[in-house]
Amino acid sequence: MAERIAITLVCSACESRNYKTSRKQGTQGQLELRKFCAKCKKHTNHKETK
Repeated sequence: MAERIAITLVCSACESRNYKTSRKQGTQGQLELRKFCAKCKKHTNHKETK
């Protein structure tokens, strides 16, 4: 069974760390989601960081 690891999502526009989530350890590549950034006050792409 694949373990889940904790990750932080960082805004691609302003670099603020807004969200924390988890993903399966065996997943290839970085997670990228379109989320709302409170600092930018708009929806932007958020990329995975540790």
